[in-house]
Amino acid sequence: MTPKLGYLLPTREQIMEGRPAAAPLLRLAERAEALGYDSVWAGDSLLARPRHDPVTLLAAAAARTRRVTLGTAVLLPALRNPVVLAHQLATLDQIAEGRLILGVGIATDVPNIRAEFAAAGVPFEKRVGRLLEGLRLTRLLWQGKPVDWDGRWLVRGGILGPTPHRPGGPPIWIGGSVQAARTRAARHFDGWFPTGPDAGTWGTQWAEVQAMAREAGRDPAGIAGAIYLTLAIDDDSARAEARIDAFLKAYYGQRPDLLRQRQACFGGAPGQAAEWVNGYAEAGATHLVLRFAGEHERHLELVAELRRQLGW
Repeated sequence: MTPKLGYLLPTREQIMEGRPAAAPLLRLAERAEALGYDSVWAGDSLLARPRHDPVTLLAAAAARTRRVTLGTAVLLPALRNPVVLAHQLATLDQIAEGRLILGVGIATDVPNIRAEFAAAGVPFEKRVGRLLEGLRLTRLLWQGKPVDWDGRWLVRGGILGPTPHRPGGPPIWIGGSVQAARTRAARHFDGWFPTGPDAGTWGTQWAEVQAMAREAGRDPAGIAGAIYLTLAIDDDSARAEARIDAFLKAYYGQRPDLLRQRQACFGGAPGQAAEWVNGYAEAGATHLVLRFAGEHERHLELVAELRRQLGW
């Protein structure tokens, strides 16, 4: 199967560089669509890794594009009231006319993200339960029928309007490559969307997700196998690798060598990049979402050409 190719907007980078204007991001979304990319994505963080709010930004991108799918990579639902989130996402899906994918995650256990949860008044240790329950409530509200809910949130006869453009709401993919994340993807979600590992390991883990889905009585064909990849393409491989390291350190404030252990990254020449990315496609990935370590216009055009060479 030919994989779909996605592009992550540099919302985090622009804030880091003191360039908060949204217009350049929207132009990049339009450029990605013009170059034939299948999807455009935005990340999420409140305080830990400051950036534009993805729901708001993607609403603007939806109004400026016509074909590309729009997605969150990834949203942290545990930080949000699910009733409010259900309303926002339904409205966004109406603006996008059904082009939305909701990528979600539970958040990494590091000090600045724990502080972010504390600032939002959300217990970090309860984030998995809040995510799963909150998304069940969100999906129920998307049906547009009266909802009664007695749990972390109390709803009595609540009716949401508008409902999403897509019946039942947008597909929900979950990130994470540890065993628990793969199990959640197989049992509860419409896609698996990790940030690593290498293509061979990803393929093995993807087969496990599909097997667990069958065991849970689900059709594996209905689950998307996605991967989030970070690239710096340069004829000088050493320079490309250095760019990746500098990018990761600035982005996360952590050691690049540790980050590379859990994030799939490539730095090198165009031909090698094509081979590396194609490895995930051959392993069965249906969606490849690319994050570029700088020089977005150049990378967008370069990868579009590599895609043509690969026959995608």
